Amino acid sequence: MKTIREITRYPAAIIGGILIILLIVIAIYSLITIPYAEAVRLWRGGEDIWYDLPRTAAPAWTNLFRDKKLPETIILNSQDESVEKTVEEVSGSRTKVSFSLTFDYTYDGFPDEVILFFHTKYDEKKPHVNMTWITPEGEEIRVGSMSAENSSAYIFSQDEVLFRRLGRNLRPDEALFAVDSAAEAPEVLKGTYTLQVDGSIFEPDTELDAKLVVYGDVYGIAGTDHRRRDLTVALLWGTPVALMFGLLAAVLTSVTTMVIAAIGTWYGGWVDGLIQRITEINMILPVLPILIMIGTFYSRSIWVMLGALILLYIFGSAIKSYRAIFLQVKESGYIEAAQAYGANNVRIIARYLIPRIIPTLIPGLITLIPGFVFTEAALNVLGLGDPTLPTWGKVINDAYVNGALHQGQYYWILEPSILLMVTGLAFSLFGFALDRIFNPRLRGM
Repeated sequence: MKTIREITRYPAAIIGGILIILLIVIAIYSLITIPYAEAVRLWRGGEDIWYDLPRTAAPAWTNLFRDKKLPETIILNSQDESVEKTVEEVSGSRTKVSFSLTFDYTYDGFPDEVILFFHTKYDEKKPHVNMTWITPEGEEIRVGSMSAENSSAYIFSQDEVLFRRLGRNLRPDEALFAVDSAAEAPEVLKGTYTLQVDGSIFEPDTELDAKLVVYGDVYGIAGTDHRRRDLTVALLWGTPVALMFGLLAAVLTSVTTMVIAAIGTWYGGWVDGLIQRITEINMILPVLPILIMIGTFYSRSIWVMLGALILLYIFGSAIKSYRAIFLQVKESGYIEAAQAYGANNVRIIARYLIPRIIPTLIPGLITLIPGFVFTEAALNVLGLGDPTLPTWGKVINDAYVNGALHQGQYYWILEPSILLMVTGLAFSLFGFALDRIFNPRLRGM
């Protein structure tokens, strides 16, 4: 309780603690709502999973700051109850299936693309489909016709016949929404649009359905990337990955380093000398290049990288700091008393040496976490992260490789970067405040 009261005296500790709690809540929410297997499937699944999403779409909330509203994605499915479907038998071998996909378009920009996905079920003869586009002014435009296979799609922008019919100034999926497709600066015609689908089926028990996707330029909370993946998945799942990596590395490194320093200080002699020589050699080793070599020639698994990072940091400069403290504690009177009572070496190290510096260990451990989080992100930015996990660093790497900044897709790189900065700020503020609380020399500062 005393420590908690001390923490509340420091605004930095309060802000840092709130941010840390928020990050933990996001991490728990991510693990519950998107299990690990589902997160990996979504992130590695490709366009067959994300085909309902637009490509490189900015977050939907960016529309709040625009005078001209960018279009959002519109999805209409003939299997929905709101869509009226008629089935009419024309002859003994042919049945007509008709349905209309109607939507309101109120945006100031043209859609990114328009695709009609078919869902069919037949034995031998494929259903034949005719499509008609009806504008808000009532103009009917014959779009095209095709034989519909299961999971097939009609991509408006790739229909050369429709392109020539509508004019050469705009893509077909833009010309269908234009007031005048032949104008030099065409404007969007707002209103209610309808795609009329008339199909002919030639076998009993044949099914014919379709889903119309009018892709927009904004989507969701975080937007999408070049593979139509929802960046929300990576931003959410990047939180538990970053916290897990940083916390495990900091705890295992700090505790192991402290124990090794205590053993070397207590036993002295060749044991202490060996530990100090290993530490001095390890301190001049370049950590990041070694991790890059491991990721390039051995494995990019997050567990391999975590293990290598811990091994490289165990014999770090912290050993010398702990050793200086242990040398002072070793000369304390209660240590001599413990020896006089017959306490063995293991008991003295575990019960009398180590507990004395735990208060100084905690602030250092907290402030170490951001460094390990940034190291994990740096490996992903360099393309050496675990390929199975969606992480903040991997999002930044994808944005860099695909030229996000050059194309004005700032959200793609700013969102994970801000999360990394917030994580570093949170643990740094909290750790520095704890250092003032536990370190007597800093309490008056």
